[in-house]
Amino acid sequence: MSDIGASAPDETAVFGAIGTLAESEPELGKRVLSPADEEAVAALPAGSALLIVQRGPSAGARFLLDTDRITAGRHPRSDIFLDDVTVSRKHCEFLREGEGFVVRDVGSLNGTYVDRQRVESHLLQSGEEVQIGKFRLAYYPAVVK
Repeated sequence: MSDIGASAPDETAVFGAIGTLAESEPELGKRVLSPADEEAVAALPAGSALLIVQRGPSAGARFLLDTDRITAGRHPRSDIFLDDVTVSRKHCEFLREGEGFVVRDVGSLNGTYVDRQRVESHLLQSGEEVQIGKFRLAYYPAVVK
């Protein structure tokens, strides 16, 4: 007997969602840097910042923010190339503002999040987490000496 014409089930399976908190994840603002990451942040030149991938296909990778505009996306020419289908080709950009950086969504499909809140534009603070698709990157500015 064939199932042709059978109605679809009434239930939808939920597999997960962007922004859900797994039990193994640290609470917001309670990320701990490895000694190597602490050293890298301490060595940053004034006016720069570091993004450290906390979760995602490139966990542990670091991206230096040291120019006035840094692009992030799935396009191979992005300054920060994040190769995953959850990332738009042109997803967001980081813009220097004073001694820090603003993250600005540039029309991405899945949005840009800071500490699990969707944002269009946000002045980043030390330790905040920027989510771009599956990638979660912690932001650390240079320490003023």
